[in-house]
Amino acid sequence: MEGDDFLPEGGKLPELKLDARQAQGFISFFKKLPQDSRAIRLFDRRDYYTAHGENATFIAKIYYHTMSALRQLGSNSDGLSSVSVSKTMFETIARNLLLERTDRTLELYEGSGSSWRLTKSGTPGNIGSFEDILFANNDMQDSPVTVALFPVFQEGQLYVGLSFVDLTNRKLGLSEFPEDSRFTNVESALVALGCKECLLPADCEKSIDLKPLQDAITNCNVLLTERKKVEFKSRDLVQDLGRIIRGPVEPVRDLVSQFDYALGALGALVSYAELLADDTNYGNYTIEKYSLDRYMRLDSAAVRALNIAEAKTDVNKNFSLFGLMNRTCTVGMGKRLLNRWLKQPLLDVNEINNRLDMVQAFVEDPELRQGLRYQLKRMSDIDRLTHALRKRTANLQPVVKLYQSCIRVSYIKNVLQQYDGSFSALIRTKFLNSLDEWLTEDRFGRFASLVETAIDLDQLENGEYRISPRYSSDLAVLKDELSEVENHINNLHKHTAADLDLTIDKQLKLEKGQLGHVFRISKKDEQKVRKKLTSNYIIIETRKDGVKFTSSKLKKLGDQYQALLGEYTSCQKKVVDDVVRVSASFSEVFENFAAILSELDVLQSFADLATSSPIPYVRPEITASEEGDIILEGSRHPCLEAQDGVNFIPNDCTLVREKSWFQIITGPNMGGKSTFIRQMILTDYDFSFLLDIQVGVNVLMAQVGSFVPCDRASISVRDCIFARVGAGDCQLRGVSTFMQEMLETASILKGASDKSLIIIDELGRGTSTYDGFGLAWAICEHLVEVTRAPTLFATHFHELTALGHKSGDEHQHVPNLGIANYHVGAHIDPSSRKLTMLYKVEPGACDQSFGIHVAEFANFPEAVVALAKSKAEELEDFSTAPNFSDDSKDEVGSKRKRVFSPDDVTRGAARARLLLEELASLPLDEMDGTKAAETVTKLKSDFEKDAADNPWLQQFL
Repeated sequence: MEGDDFLPEGGKLPELKLDARQAQGFISFFKKLPQDSRAIRLFDRRDYYTAHGENATFIAKIYYHTMSALRQLGSNSDGLSSVSVSKTMFETIARNLLLERTDRTLELYEGSGSSWRLTKSGTPGNIGSFEDILFANNDMQDSPVTVALFPVFQEGQLYVGLSFVDLTNRKLGLSEFPEDSRFTNVESALVALGCKECLLPADCEKSIDLKPLQDAITNCNVLLTERKKVEFKSRDLVQDLGRIIRGPVEPVRDLVSQFDYALGALGALVSYAELLADDTNYGNYTIEKYSLDRYMRLDSAAVRALNIAEAKTDVNKNFSLFGLMNRTCTVGMGKRLLNRWLKQPLLDVNEINNRLDMVQAFVEDPELRQGLRYQLKRMSDIDRLTHALRKRTANLQPVVKLYQSCIRVSYIKNVLQQYDGSFSALIRTKFLNSLDEWLTEDRFGRFASLVETAIDLDQLENGEYRISPRYSSDLAVLKDELSEVENHINNLHKHTAADLDLTIDKQLKLEKGQLGHVFRISKKDEQKVRKKLTSNYIIIETRKDGVKFTSSKLKKLGDQYQALLGEYTSCQKKVVDDVVRVSASFSEVFENFAAILSELDVLQSFADLATSSPIPYVRPEITASEEGDIILEGSRHPCLEAQDGVNFIPNDCTLVREKSWFQIITGPNMGGKSTFIRQMILTDYDFSFLLDIQVGVNVLMAQVGSFVPCDRASISVRDCIFARVGAGDCQLRGVSTFMQEMLETASILKGASDKSLIIIDELGRGTSTYDGFGLAWAICEHLVEVTRAPTLFATHFHELTALGHKSGDEHQHVPNLGIANYHVGAHIDPSSRKLTMLYKVEPGACDQSFGIHVAEFANFPEAVVALAKSKAEELEDFSTAPNFSDDSKDEVGSKRKRVFSPDDVTRGAARARLLLEELASLPLDEMDGTKAAETVTKLKSDFEKDAADNPWLQQFL
């Protein structure tokens, strides 16, 4: 595709309409602007916009996909690369920068010549200035959150103070917690909060290594903004919060007194977001204590592996969990709540079951579900309308739309009341009682009375939002005077038509526009009355479409009308401001109402998905994390199931305590272990980017409160899902595949508990076979002995299945946590030696490697396959499973195989794991280079000595 094909209007861009003097003045101003590599600056030139310098190059490359869009402004010696941007393209750029990317900010300037001023600025975390552009024709799917972090090192322990602000919903939060060197708690908090921008002090303590923190922020696709440390202060914070927080100041003071490090972070946020500069914020914010243990923790790797969020590269909406589960009806509200729920799965069994009860009610009663959907579709985005009311620029439109939405409350209440199933008591407690309270005369009655009295609802059919003249005596008087003048003008219209002998409206038209009230006739009719027209009337304009003229009487009446209309508009504006202000006082009630509708919307959406899927979903049984197992019978992957032309075999997963709590899954890569974990299938589709983990997805869906794609499901609540599946695009960021594996695995080893769910796929592929196998073995033993969490460990190291063969006598120090081997079925025809993938997970270890058979299956040349078989026989170091025989004598002529005793492997793996732990625990932040090198050399020397009498360890050296 040619670059110019991306340009609008057939390759034509708005022209840069600047003369030499204007250009020179602008260049002079532009070059004085402060440097900011993140800022994209656009200049409003009324009919179009322009960008300049590096910004122009960026826009030409990213949005026009061609450098031919660039123009030179000014002379060659002092010129400036420039690009013009249409209003439509400006909206596209704004949406991309603020809603999709997190590496740029947006600034809009207005002015002329060398005099320009910044009128709007936005970041991914603060989009308020551009909301009218971003959401004019689009739903708001997520509420951006800005987080401030304040890391502190106290008494040998790293702590982090965290604060967040949701500017859309006017909410503040505080939290502080101990942190590890990988900042795993921060990462899970950024994911759960839906953070888009993160503030950090530019000059942190030197004892704190910020590189892992910056990596965690980058992994979460969050914009990092550094601020001066002086801004992270808590002085006068309670006083400042008292002005913007809703309600009395005492609870705010009590809450703030519980924190130390988070207060500086909150102070920085209040300053950065300029919350005190806008008095519409006063008394409108809420504040809460945020707990990391409130929801299941998910890091960025798990979010990617579970494919929770939508991506621009998705072929269809069902490629992501959000896209699949989003069957919501309300405009925006349901989508935002679903987005939040998917990143904040519940931990409380009762809360989960409450959601599941509601989903079951909707599943079992189609009339209830469909009746609710019908009403919810007619709801406006109440959160967004309420947000608009609080702005000074609000008009009558959000007031009317709120009124139109609110009058549907009684219909929703009637739909819910008609349900008489087994969960009617829950519906009454959770929803109907709140709706009853909303419908009282003191709540909705007052608001409805205000709207019906103040607004002329009859004019809505004409698309006009007007104050009713009956609402204000001043308006009523002005309205009567305007009507009287209009009558005089209409009478004059009739008199003039008679005077000129023209048909009223058909030949002689009365128009009202920029020229005021004027008459207009066609050029043909003008010829008939030209003599009288020139002698008795005043001709204003002669054009092809006709002649416009007036008279002294019409001009006088028109001027009188305009003066009265100005008074009316001014008077109405005051009344509009009063109506909007009073309507905004209902904000808290509207917020509660929106929360009820959003929850109903998401729950009926879950029911709609469960019933409309090719195979209906089932309700999972939920048990506390200390009890029960994870059993998924006939489980399927929800996203793959929804794709056209994809067929696969459902699988069972039985993670049972003391039996199969730790599962090692082996098998041919093509049929693979990942097919069970991700439930992927090889078809004509390319699912390489769809890294969903079937077991993790089912557990997450259950804890969100959704039915799951299984024949039967029983789930012990998990506090965290850790997933290491593939290395992704880490090499593009300068991180090797192996290093990325180790970093992600380190996070699992440090962050996981026995209440977590761990999913690891193909660990160790980024290094040599020996190193990879040794690491995999050591990590498995650590997870079994120390972490003791339910684990799915898919591997190409068939030798790891020996872990499952060990009896208690051979391996006394390993508790019986239930190590079980599973494999993906494959069949080789004895006569043809052809490989068939069965895609079915079966008990037991895989009995052979199928790598060369996969090559045959992929139609490799016969000569290549034959050579591969020959070399495999020559170089094979291991038998299919480790040979634990003590007989180390080799038969004459036999191929040499490495033979290790069970004790060699056990002691060696324990020593290898000890080395990993010693390396991981080194306080490198506090050591200089020489000391660090000496320490590592000593660790290596000690390891070599211990390996001298251990053949299994010697392979690594």
